[in-house]
Amino acid sequence: MTVEAPVVDIAAVQTRTIRTLVVSQAVGAVGVTIGVATASLLARDISGSESMAGLAQTFQVLGTAAAAVLLARLMRRRGRRIGLVTGYLLGAAGALLAVVAGVVDSMLVLLAGAVLLGATTAANSGSRYAATDLAPEQTRARALSVVVWATTIGAVAGPNLTGVGASLARSVGIPELTGGFAIGSVALAAAAGWIGVRLRPDPLLVAQAAAPVATSDTATRSWSRFTATVRDVPAVGAAVVAMACAHAAMVTVMIMTPLHMEHGGAALQIIGLVISLHVLGMFAFSPLVGLAADRWGRPPVLMAGGVTLLVSLALCGSAPEGSSWQIFAGLFLLGLGWSFATVAASTIIADRTPLAARTDVQGTSDMAMSLTAAGGGALAGVIVQVFGYPVLAAFAAVLGAGVIAAGAATRSDRRD
Repeated sequence: MTVEAPVVDIAAVQTRTIRTLVVSQAVGAVGVTIGVATASLLARDISGSESMAGLAQTFQVLGTAAAAVLLARLMRRRGRRIGLVTGYLLGAAGALLAVVAGVVDSMLVLLAGAVLLGATTAANSGSRYAATDLAPEQTRARALSVVVWATTIGAVAGPNLTGVGASLARSVGIPELTGGFAIGSVALAAAAGWIGVRLRPDPLLVAQAAAPVATSDTATRSWSRFTATVRDVPAVGAAVVAMACAHAAMVTVMIMTPLHMEHGGAALQIIGLVISLHVLGMFAFSPLVGLAADRWGRPPVLMAGGVTLLVSLALCGSAPEGSSWQIFAGLFLLGLGWSFATVAASTIIADRTPLAARTDVQGTSDMAMSLTAAGGGALAGVIVQVFGYPVLAAFAAVLGAGVIAAGAATRSDRRD
């Protein structure tokens, strides 16, 4: 006697998936962003050199690049749940290492922790794609953008907890700049537990089971899947380029802004406020961005992101040291331009990638995005030290122009 497989309510699974991801993104974002405002300062203090201040963020981005591919492979074999839990737990371990680095005054330990923290960013990226596994194409951008929006809750709170983290650090006798990382480790562990319990059934496994044809292809390597997809669907390649340029422009300027402000005497609380406003721009308006991408198409929204980035970088380049309206407005628009570009480009990738290659293409594209940002981050400290912050903004503007060009290239695909 043949036993029929149980019928899965796709809509119900999608609703549960979105709700689960919203919570994990909100909690996990605290762990990702709480150290953003202090990471460059901690690296500067430990190394004794401002030219090395960007290394912590650079190594975190490199960790994101490596984890993006590794977690993608894990997700392809085991589903989104196992991959996301692994990413959050690695991030929690990295945050703890950052605390240890401050205590023992070791740059090597700090960079090792930063690499592990990168796995959390990779997990967050995987979460936005998990939201699209079961979403219909006409609402896919909105599904993705809702999960991106959820990051706002923790991401805005995170940098503003720098004062709380400093107080905690003083109370337990650890360096003041490591308190945020201690709080972040707890948040990341909580996010891992939530995903482990709640992301059932797994949306990717359900999508694979519901596919009309088999989706496994173990004989093909991840890179081959990626290159084959880009060759067959040029819009995917253009979207990857756009997302990489937008992320690199954002990271390059954002990581050096705390130092630019500190040089002018800005207090740590003001620096945290600027970073919070930046993060607000990155995530808070993403549902509107997703709605626009679903209604008017992905390429126009992608190019609008490039234009917004150029405006933001012009403001940042004109901002004096310390606190100014230009730095507040510039960092906010820098985040907003990133949001436009990332939501639109990610949706193009989700739209046009075959299910069999989905995690491989998504993971490789996130790796490319992270490596580009790592290159910019590595140059950021040197550029600021030798030429100044305005030149750094001009350098990032070249990447912003790349977003516009890549967005125009995606117009060749009529489905977008």
